[in-house]
Amino acid sequence: MTRSLASQFGHGLLKAFMRRGLQRFEQEAPKLELIQRSLLQKWLHGHARAASTVHSNLKASDSWEQFASKQPCTTYDNYRGLIERQRHQQDKSLFDSPISRYQPTSGSTSAIKWIPYTQAFLGELDQAITPWIGDLYRQFPKIAQGSHYWSLSWIPTSMRDASSTELNDDMQLMSLGKRLVAGLTQTAPASIALAKTAEDSLFATLAYLVADEQLSVISIWSPTFGLGLLEQLGNCREELIEVLQQGAWGKRAAAMAGLECPGSHKAAQRLKAWDGVADPAFFAELWPRLTLLSAWDTAAALPWARQLQKLLAHAQFQGKGLWATEGVVSIPLRNHCPLAYRSHVYEFEDLDNGQVLAPWQLRKGQQVMPLLTTGSGFARYRMNDVLQVSDHWRTLPCFTFLGRNDGTDLVGEKISATLAQTIIAGLTYSDLLPVTLLALSASTPDKPGYVLLIEGPGDSNSVSITTLAAQLEHALLKNFHYRLARDLGQLARARCICLPNMRQIYLEQSRARGMLEGNIKLEALRHWSGPLPLELRLALEATP
Repeated sequence: MTRSLASQFGHGLLKAFMRRGLQRFEQEAPKLELIQRSLLQKWLHGHARAASTVHSNLKASDSWEQFASKQPCTTYDNYRGLIERQRHQQDKSLFDSPISRYQPTSGSTSAIKWIPYTQAFLGELDQAITPWIGDLYRQFPKIAQGSHYWSLSWIPTSMRDASSTELNDDMQLMSLGKRLVAGLTQTAPASIALAKTAEDSLFATLAYLVADEQLSVISIWSPTFGLGLLEQLGNCREELIEVLQQGAWGKRAAAMAGLECPGSHKAAQRLKAWDGVADPAFFAELWPRLTLLSAWDTAAALPWARQLQKLLAHAQFQGKGLWATEGVVSIPLRNHCPLAYRSHVYEFEDLDNGQVLAPWQLRKGQQVMPLLTTGSGFARYRMNDVLQVSDHWRTLPCFTFLGRNDGTDLVGEKISATLAQTIIAGLTYSDLLPVTLLALSASTPDKPGYVLLIEGPGDSNSVSITTLAAQLEHALLKNFHYRLARDLGQLARARCICLPNMRQIYLEQSRARGMLEGNIKLEALRHWSGPLPLELRLALEATP
């Protein structure tokens, strides 16, 4: 069977599988409360059989209300020690379900966390990805006429030898049967993640993508990852031409862990005729069948998603719901982002009054943080994400992601990530793009302060940067605690730094701190401990 026929066969089977799951998701949406209570009972029985000591006061017979009154909210720190013991002793004391793997994840300020991906938890994720992909086939039928690239989030180079079985592959969120079928539709093999370094994985990804004229879907998480891929295509053009012409990895062969090398004389010729400058017309010629681009497009990701859309303008765009390594909250469906109600047990903390609500109690306009009870064994696990209830679809609450709930408090100024996002979104940028607002322990020799990192042309007008810094300071001063800290001389005036490679500096620093390639987010607010990279330090010292 040729690759084209295999892909057609895979799409046919996959559409049939996904259609049934989509129909069930839509038809049973009015049973939200019934299904959520049933999922909790199932979880309580799984927890009881594991004889876990983490939530020892829970009983298999507990009701929703009893569970809520007995079980406090948790974070990863409540499970860290037990998970480490599980990883080394190969037991399942946290939840009664076989563990397929431990998935690494990290945040902008947290160390690596290892999430137990049990068979029960993978089944919960499959309940979300099935209706999502089913709706993609329904909304964008042409995606069945080509191959797909679904995100691979590579682990850091330093962790590769120890973590070769823990690949963060989107296809592994499906059941085994669907995953095998979906594999027929994929342009890039999951084994790309096993290359020696992240740079080698990136190069292999580019080779597979460039060689595939039939590519119809690019599904990634961070839009900056997509932008980086397109930019690296220009940087690696000469080497890619040689590899694609010869169908061999050349000097990278030893680093590719036996990965088969794609070959395409046609793609090589296209690269030869290209000047290396990212251009929508070139990408339309390279991937003429590209139908759908999917990436984060809310909060701090929005301006970068727009940049990516401009470069791949011939494809339609869809944002993501709220997915994290610890679980899924919402999926994109029929131009909404409803709760993935068939996956985990969900509760939501109202940020106005601290009340914890069941999903059927949510009302439009509320700002909430989700609490997840999942097949990994986590109970009322606090996700540090701020969501707004945007509307309801077939009784299901729908959400808009506003940002992380992380905050900074250098001297008592209490700046939240959502406030930082609101401020950043309200500034006037012209041809500039915001990267992140840094809270620096020492923005001047004697005072901490806030610095907005901006990406823009090397000849950006210093007057416009100064004006932007004034806007930033004015907006921050509307916060009572920030104004008081400034009045007391505790904080330096807010400043801006603009560099043409600012996003790359941010991403390199994130990788250096152990964050996972492909999942690195541009966060609205970050507390930066330790010295700044030299390039930023020099730019800051030159700022008036």
